[in-house]
Amino acid sequence: MKTIQIPGAGMSAPAVVLGLMRIAEKTDDEIRDLVRTARDHGIDFIDHADIYGTELHECERRFAEAMALTPSERAELTIQTKAGIVKDGPYFDFSYDHIVESVHGSLEALRTDYIDILLLHRPDALVEPEEVARAFDDLHAAGKVRHFGVSNHTPGQIEVLKTAVAQPLVLNQVQLSIPHAPLIAQGVAANMASLDQSISRDVGLLDYSRLHGITLQAWSPYQGGFFTGAFVGDRENFGPLNDVLDELAETHGVTPTAIATSWITRHPAQMQVVLGTTTPSRVAEAAAGADVVLSRPEWYALFRAAGYTVP
Repeated sequence: MKTIQIPGAGMSAPAVVLGLMRIAEKTDDEIRDLVRTARDHGIDFIDHADIYGTELHECERRFAEAMALTPSERAELTIQTKAGIVKDGPYFDFSYDHIVESVHGSLEALRTDYIDILLLHRPDALVEPEEVARAFDDLHAAGKVRHFGVSNHTPGQIEVLKTAVAQPLVLNQVQLSIPHAPLIAQGVAANMASLDQSISRDVGLLDYSRLHGITLQAWSPYQGGFFTGAFVGDRENFGPLNDVLDELAETHGVTPTAIATSWITRHPAQMQVVLGTTTPSRVAEAAAGADVVLSRPEWYALFRAAGYTVP
């Protein structure tokens, strides 16, 4: 498994992360099989959130119940979780009380004394950086959270947080796949006034992250859009892209899912791919993709087949 460096946290991590947002209805054996497969392929980085499941902290709890980790087994894993989304409404809450309460709930559900990385899940329009800073300071000082980051945040929103937050914001988890890649595609076709692709919708997030040592994590890496369904194998909507995926899969001796993974891990920004599957075989396919190094012609062939313009 290819590893990447998370500069702000000073840690090495696998290029593929096991996301567990869909395990609420899985049996203990199914959860153990999923995690075991991930571990067998070098994935020891687990992604959670307080809202995953039908009840608050449900997926975190199911993970802990199924795995029953010993302290030494827990230490072998990097566990990140998220806070800030309130399902009732819905709305977002980055207040001191909500962040601290959420972390305490996650610690209890996960049956652990600490969370490796806490992410703020989606930007709170009413954020008060001083509140976030106070929560982070208290959680860090108590040893309950080791590192902090964000999810779905723009550079400006991160800068606002940094006016008060002392800890490095080490990660930003954002939606990214081959056909849903505006944060990459905009820069390729910058300054082309008549092209929608040239419009910046994230205010230079990719370059900002590279400049400031923030590691990007790609969620929904196999989705065509915002939960619109997988593009791998969807020839009706993504025919040309699947043609290239199949061709490169044969060339490299892997599956199209692996090639979709490698398109992201090939980028020099050293991004992580966050899996959402609960199928062990898909985890194995994705993990294999991290070790495939696409050439520039291959990478751009996928980019063009997804419908992006290369001037």
